[in-house]
Amino acid sequence: MTTLTPEKPTVRKRMSPRRRRRISRGVQYAVFAVIVVVVGALADWTVLQEQFLDPSVAKELFPDIITVALLNTVVYTLTGFGVGLVLGLVVALMRLSSVAPYRWIAMAYIEFFRGLPALLIFIFVGVGVPLAFPGVSFPGGAYGQVAVALGLVAAAYMAETIRAGIQAVPRGQLEAARTLGMSHATAMRSIVIPQAFRVIVPPLTNELVLLFKDSSLVLFLGVTLQQRELTKFGRDLASTTANTTPIFVAGLCYLLVTIPLGYLVRRLEARHAKAR
Repeated sequence: MTTLTPEKPTVRKRMSPRRRRRISRGVQYAVFAVIVVVVGALADWTVLQEQFLDPSVAKELFPDIITVALLNTVVYTLTGFGVGLVLGLVVALMRLSSVAPYRWIAMAYIEFFRGLPALLIFIFVGVGVPLAFPGVSFPGGAYGQVAVALGLVAAAYMAETIRAGIQAVPRGQLEAARTLGMSHATAMRSIVIPQAFRVIVPPLTNELVLLFKDSSLVLFLGVTLQQRELTKFGRDLASTTANTTPIFVAGLCYLLVTIPLGYLVRRLEARHAKAR
């Protein structure tokens, strides 16, 4: 008499997490490749080349797009950054002050200028100030207007960054300086603020990138041909040539600056993280 032995249930082998990740990546790559192929097949490359990459139109942009537009964009950015850095440091110190009215004023400034679009600030500086104060003009004309407009916006963000950097410095640094006979102002200027700026260099560099792009709002101000920045320069030439190649080339000029700055920000952040 034969006895039947029960069959062992088959055990399904579970897929390892590593294999699941490989399959997931493969599916994502395949989907991305399909999307690229579909978009490439549907696009009219002849029209795109004529409208965005016309060599004859692009040739007419040089050298003015570099010597005038890009140079003005850099000048606007650096002057706005300088105004914002100085004003932001003052606002940050007011924010940390033991005097309540200083803190209230700093908070009101930060909330006001962070809450308004930068475009409205440009319109106010370019139109509202001359109307409110007849006869008052900014030093440097349009360059002064842009520096003030960008600086007012940047200072509101920089103030919070600088405040966080100052608060990141150990309290003992200030106390040790005071025990050596330094005044509070001297200790802040010589000990605390230099250490704070080592911490906040990456976010300040990132703010520089944002200001470089925000300088495009200059097109809403009345500037001369020699005061145009990249966006206005590309827009004016696009209207003249009835072609969007100038705007595309202007965009490439922005990337020529923002990509290296973005790489610098990542390197600074990585160095700071490693130092910690």
